[in-house]
Amino acid sequence: MNCPAKAQVIANFVLFQLGWIACVMGAAKGLAWAGTVCATLIVAWHVWRAARPIDEINLVLRVVLTGAVFDTLMLQLGLISYASGVLVAGVAPHWILALWALFATSLNVSMNWLKARRVWAAVLGAVSGPLSYWAAVRMGAATFDKPLAAVAALALGWAAIMPLLLMLAKRNDGYTHRLGRAA
Repeated sequence: MNCPAKAQVIANFVLFQLGWIACVMGAAKGLAWAGTVCATLIVAWHVWRAARPIDEINLVLRVVLTGAVFDTLMLQLGLISYASGVLVAGVAPHWILALWALFATSLNVSMNWLKARRVWAAVLGAVSGPLSYWAAVRMGAATFDKPLAAVAALALGWAAIMPLLLMLAKRNDGYTHRLGRAA
């Protein structure tokens, strides 16, 4: 299996960070649509650059579905609420779903190294998942309605979700070469 080029990994990481900031700051400032548009453009560019775009589209759709279920559950349990971007009451806002799509773009590129390390993936998910939400709360895009329970649920959820998403990425990889399929 060939890994993505170093420049591609760096660009992917930087674009993910910029998209994350756009989504969270947009939501915090009441301009959630701006972050969603930014994330959508980054995802489109990512898919356009893929050797097998349909694999990346499948991954993005599966990751967004996973995120929609997870974040809607967090909302329904009264653990977290969002400042803006809610299109349907009781359902995760569009900018959160855009973040999940954006996150999907990192799985086969800048996080490719993590696919064979499921324990590390779970640990990274348990730590970085809650930290990402905490940063969004600090920036004013979300609120922990029950902070301790929210952080615990996020840590447990992301510890399970991260390895799952990496398995999905391995099966839907439009960036790395696999035997029997041209890159």
